[in-house]
Amino acid sequence: MTAAATQKVLATIDREFDASMARLFDFLRFPSIGTDPAFHADCRRTAQWLKGQLDGMGFSTSIHPTVGQPMVVARYEPPEAAVAGMAHVPHVLFYGHYDVQPVDPLNLWTTPPFEPCIAKGRDGRDCIFARGASDDKGQVMTFVEASRAWLDERGSLPFRLTLLIEGDEEGDTEPLDRFVAANTELLKADIVLVCDTGLWDPKTPAIVTSLRGTVGEDVTITGPRIDLHSGYFGGPAVNPIKVLSRILGGLHDKNGRVTIPGFYDGVKPPTAAQRKAWQKLKFNSKAFLGGVGLKTPAGEVGYSALEQIWVRPTVEANGFIGGYTGAGGKTVLPAEATAKFTFRLVAGQNPVKIGKAFRAFVKKQLPPDCKVRFTSHGAGLAVSVADDSRWTRMARQALGDEWGKTPVLAGEGGSIPAVESFARHLKLDSIMMGFCNDDDALHSPDENYKVESYHKGTRAWARFIGEIIKDCKT
Repeated sequence: MTAAATQKVLATIDREFDASMARLFDFLRFPSIGTDPAFHADCRRTAQWLKGQLDGMGFSTSIHPTVGQPMVVARYEPPEAAVAGMAHVPHVLFYGHYDVQPVDPLNLWTTPPFEPCIAKGRDGRDCIFARGASDDKGQVMTFVEASRAWLDERGSLPFRLTLLIEGDEEGDTEPLDRFVAANTELLKADIVLVCDTGLWDPKTPAIVTSLRGTVGEDVTITGPRIDLHSGYFGGPAVNPIKVLSRILGGLHDKNGRVTIPGFYDGVKPPTAAQRKAWQKLKFNSKAFLGGVGLKTPAGEVGYSALEQIWVRPTVEANGFIGGYTGAGGKTVLPAEATAKFTFRLVAGQNPVKIGKAFRAFVKKQLPPDCKVRFTSHGAGLAVSVADDSRWTRMARQALGDEWGKTPVLAGEGGSIPAVESFARHLKLDSIMMGFCNDDDALHSPDENYKVESYHKGTRAWARFIGEIIKDCKT
């Protein structure tokens, strides 16, 4: 019965795919850049649009103000007839985010970032080009549209469902963490579903079972009280750009290891069994780097690219600002210089301790006449989730049926702070299955999402819902 119902839902998804794409395009047109105050009104409009969509599907939807962008919470309660005879009605919590990264540099976009279009990607496949197409609006809509198809085809779902869609994921982790901590009853569930990860390769799905933690810091070095004429003061006056460059350059040794004292405390190297298992995955580091125009592996000596991404911590400079950056020349020594840093942490590392150690490292290298100020952009622990639960089994079945290949249980180099919040405040594991590809240009110009990813992702979630229903009846 359930298998036949699932097939009818899949047929509905296929038949209504053009309408689904149109709704996604409407979503993508909102310039919901959560970190930029100039777009805060657009974030509120995005939240309202989501509320309208979910209300129209029969959800009870509310918008909650936070210290950041508004939080959208939609709840679905199944009718009594749909759950008759069930000893336990499961409650599923789905998480995603509607905020997107800034679009700079705008001149590198082939098409306007908030005017979605379909064009051929580098591999010749049809892609949806727009900011947020892959991270995370397209991914969110795969689950929304799968739920819509089940409700349209079957009239109900035999489980409780809550959708939590935030607007601060790309910036400050605090609003979501505060909201989860303060609303444990509202968000009570049996499992969290997260669609903010990717495929193992274009033909193989993946379930992510570990995430790196994160620390974000801005460092600003100040020197003279004003910008100085480089002809008059170059030499005897301290230059904050030079000071900050030396600090940045000293963060790694010649073997790519981070030099901050205590940085590797608690970090365990991969075991022989782990390395053997990962070698069987045949991860192609040359193809991985080649896809972004690189040839030579960098990073920590002695660890493969996959090991560096999954189980080794890093610190990277994400931006450098100082002095005159306009057209032409201006011969000044700047009064200050700023660099933005992101740490990716692994199990065993304490984000608070790492942040303090980094600040001490910077302060120790300050020359006379220089001062430093720090701006924190949040922190989160590394997370591992169970890879042998009934929920993982259901996800593996759904993905395997849709792709025709057994999904890889993978680590993830990125961070999803919400997953750590759910584990800490709700005591819940997360099933992380997403459908983006390595060449989707996340956070970059010409961000895109394969049309196939959107279609098959929606179908995969529909299959997963079918697996939940099957599991409820056994």
